[in-house]
Amino acid sequence: MAQIITINDINAAELKIYASLTEAQLKTDNGLFIAESVKVIKVALNKGLVPASFLMEERQIEGIGREILELCPNTPVYTASRQVLSQLTGFELTRGVLCAMKRPQMLSLDSALKDAKRIAVLERLSDSVNVGAIFRSAAALGIDAMLLFHNCAEPLNRRCVRVSMGSVFLVPWAFFDKENYPEPQDAVSYLKSKGFTTAAMALKDDSISIDSDLLNKADKLALFFGAEGDGLSLQTIENCDYTVKIPMYNDVDSLNVAAAAAISFWELKKQNKNFKDCL
Repeated sequence: MAQIITINDINAAELKIYASLTEAQLKTDNGLFIAESVKVIKVALNKGLVPASFLMEERQIEGIGREILELCPNTPVYTASRQVLSQLTGFELTRGVLCAMKRPQMLSLDSALKDAKRIAVLERLSDSVNVGAIFRSAAALGIDAMLLFHNCAEPLNRRCVRVSMGSVFLVPWAFFDKENYPEPQDAVSYLKSKGFTTAAMALKDDSISIDSDLLNKADKLALFFGAEGDGLSLQTIENCDYTVKIPMYNDVDSLNVAAAAAISFWELKKQNKNFKDCL
């Protein structure tokens, strides 16, 4: 039976992790992240992540939250009326159920790449919406792992988790830490040492098409995606084996990075016979 705890004061200490703590405070001081919606929480639970507490409206305890609570009978459930909870910043955006979850142990680069053949590498993507959308496409289209530069949005950021619809729990990922990989070329060199052909998504005179046989023939391939607006750094482009473009019409020269990633992942899936055909 779930431990139901009714809250009458929005300033209650139990609600701080949901209402007022920053992402940095959640991570560093509490070792937590926030998952929103029943679907996302179920994905996390199915991957073995551990809930610390739930927050939901009273009506959801016997409604959409019931299935989750049955899976977590010893986890505290904080609840209140809609009137009380609506005073919490952002609560009206959460689809009814929030869960504070314990952060999993972070993977090393080598662990994230175990058995990986097709991976995506993100550089300077600060927008958590874009990072979450790329994770969702990666999970759906068979990308084996995601690596992120130290200057990217964190995949366990609340918005990133929500936008990914829990896909951040489905694709192995790791960071290039600033101490060991201070420059973009350091990350490229690491991947080359692991046998990866490296390809920068960028527009150059010698860029090859995403459907090129040169990419198809690579045993292990790493696709690099750059920041919103500026794209990849010159160092990354110069150090990668190839630069790659998506052919486009009407003199359009670029797409949103999340859209470009989805198209690229789909093309890689079509090319690579080792990917499971889900059609």
